[in-house]
Amino acid sequence: MSLRTSGGAGSETIPRDQVFSMLSNRRRRWVLDALTQQDSDAADFRTVVDAVSAREYDVDPAELSWKQRKRIYTALRQSHLPKLDDTGIIDYDRDRGTVELTEEAKEVQLYLEYVPSHDIPWSYCYFAFAALGFVMSLLMWASIGPFGGLSGIFLVWILVGLFGVTAVVHTYHTRQNRLGTTTPR
Repeated sequence: MSLRTSGGAGSETIPRDQVFSMLSNRRRRWVLDALTQQDSDAADFRTVVDAVSAREYDVDPAELSWKQRKRIYTALRQSHLPKLDDTGIIDYDRDRGTVELTEEAKEVQLYLEYVPSHDIPWSYCYFAFAALGFVMSLLMWASIGPFGGLSGIFLVWILVGLFGVTAVVHTYHTRQNRLGTTTPR
């Protein structure tokens, strides 16, 4: 699998291994997270430095020392931002001091979701509801037990309700497992 980027004259692809290599560094992941949290399209370089520094040292940005900022500033400016820019995930304008996510960054977000090891895959949950609906339909069709007197529309409402509630829970759960919204340790 590879990610397609639109760079210049034609379309390039980013191999999956390169994406993993790029995201293997936590500072680069924190840069992407900081940019995702921005209200505007482009972020000021200093804002990104402060966000990454605060994550690195686990303090409020106002509490960062000059030395802490400088360490992150140098690493981002010389290594991490150029590397992200070269892959097409961000647009880094060193002269203007701006950093911006590209459209390709949305593709990379998939790789940044945290999935706890004890989680049951959501596909199993949806499969269970489909199986439940099938069994309930058979019981209604065969008029077995309390399902014999139910109408088809009642079954539809039950299944729509189950899938609707599950979709809401799934959406909430997925948002909680994104990088930056929880602190999995």
